[in-house]
Amino acid sequence: MNQPPFEIEKLWNPNTDQFFALSKTLFEWQSKHNKVYKEWVELASGGINNPNSLIQIPFLPISFFKTHEVVVGEKPTLYFESSGTTMDVVSKHWVAEPAIYEKSFLRCFELFYGNPADYCVIGLLPSYLERQHSSLVYMVEYLIKQSGHAQSGFYLNDFEKLDVVLHELESKKQKTILIGVSFALLDFADAYPQQLKNTIVMETGGMKGRREEMIKSELHSYLKMKLGVAQIHSEYGMTELLSQAYAKQDGIFTCPPWMKVMVGDQEDPGVLKTSGRGVLHVIDLANIYSCAFIATQDLCELYEDGSFQVLGRIDNSDRRGCSLLVV
Repeated sequence: MNQPPFEIEKLWNPNTDQFFALSKTLFEWQSKHNKVYKEWVELASGGINNPNSLIQIPFLPISFFKTHEVVVGEKPTLYFESSGTTMDVVSKHWVAEPAIYEKSFLRCFELFYGNPADYCVIGLLPSYLERQHSSLVYMVEYLIKQSGHAQSGFYLNDFEKLDVVLHELESKKQKTILIGVSFALLDFADAYPQQLKNTIVMETGGMKGRREEMIKSELHSYLKMKLGVAQIHSEYGMTELLSQAYAKQDGIFTCPPWMKVMVGDQEDPGVLKTSGRGVLHVIDLANIYSCAFIATQDLCELYEDGSFQVLGRIDNSDRRGCSLLVV
């Protein structure tokens, strides 16, 4: 395996200058050692090798994860796979160092929510548990173990048991995180409306044909009414990334220090800007052994402070199983 171009510990808390320096170093390394990205850089930019800013770095279209092996060096054994129907071509993210993914999502969780050991962590991810290579299940399972709480775990479709557990946790004023795919949260909320005072409800998107698509604001309003919470939290992650952004209210996502987003013009995706409306482009420095510079198929509004709101999918883009229709 190729050695990374910098110490991994440098990733986690870079300032603005350090972020650019790490991005430039990683770009130069990946454009040399990642065959797919190298070819894309040559095609997209004529082989640029000395970018002076982040917007000069070529971003790999996310669809390449469906059609190519986007990896530095030899293909590893571990991979994450996107959701989809049996007719879909799914993305694969080959993961050479699972410890980097674990450190990334754990540090990110701690940054936004604190120590997992302070929570009971409940996963409501029935469709994802049916798959063997879900990055989301991998993350939640790890957080469940870090929690150490006796009632942390996956509850599948056992809504009756989940209802009993939530009432018990609420009676003890136990801090709890209920993280679930959208359709499962809706099904549970319909069957067992609650008044949760000590529980964070976090949706990860995804109707996946199970229920009629809802505008995100409508989804959140409905869940707030049914579950008695002031806000619905959201997680923005995808198979092709090893980092996540979180929204604690109103669907406004914030990135950890080692992740940054920009927007590309819909008519000319190569034109990037640091605020405004456009196609979401992500720099994920944790993607050391794949590609750190990814052009997604999501439309977003990017704010001056670096936070963003996902507005939907760009026209004619592939449907991704974890996507949720929003405006």
